[in-house]
Amino acid sequence: MDSFMAGGDVLFVLLGAIMVLAMHAGFAFLEVGTVREKNQVNALVKIITDFAASTVAYFFVGYGVAYGIGFFQGAEALSAKNGFELVKFFFLLTFAAAIPAIVSGGIAERAKFYPQLAATVLLVAFVYPLFEGITWNGNLGIQDWLGEAFGASFHDFAGSIVVHAVGGWIGLSAVLMLGARHGRYNSRGEVTAAHPPSREALIYSRGSRFGPQGRRCQAPGAAP
Repeated sequence: MDSFMAGGDVLFVLLGAIMVLAMHAGFAFLEVGTVREKNQVNALVKIITDFAASTVAYFFVGYGVAYGIGFFQGAEALSAKNGFELVKFFFLLTFAAAIPAIVSGGIAERAKFYPQLAATVLLVAFVYPLFEGITWNGNLGIQDWLGEAFGASFHDFAGSIVVHAVGGWIGLSAVLMLGARHGRYNSRGEVTAAHPPSREALIYSRGSRFGPQGRRCQAPGAAP
């Protein structure tokens, strides 16, 4: 019975991770649909590379910063509970990779490739795991202090603060630093180019479809 329950937990988290991964496809469609045609390939390459860099950074550094767990162990330890720890890593990776995806959408057409890639590695390896570990693993004793001071610790549901708000705050900071897109406004501050262009409506609508579907599965997957 215990083995059956463990297998069910693994399947549930795995399905949630797959659907949240689909949400990243929605992010990609949304971003590609909101940039000019000449920049679409560049935007898509950045999105794919960001996820690849996020995977490496979170595997080697970020997951250990957040949970104090590494993957340089024997197969017996990693396959315990039907491989639950491996599936949990995959699920949390899709959360971690959402941070640079949010930032990338905010600064589309305004950042060079390599600086953005370097920022992705830093965010996923150190910045996001710091908040993740404090909230979901009780690192640094902040949750205990909140419980003693206010009678309850901070509860984040499905990454609403740890993932989406943190990504939004970082994205807002980047937007304020980089400014508006070139050609978006004239010298009087009037809009001179509409985004998204009407010819990209199909791509944009695909993103609007994939994104919310993945988001619906993210909440129940993260709730346990």
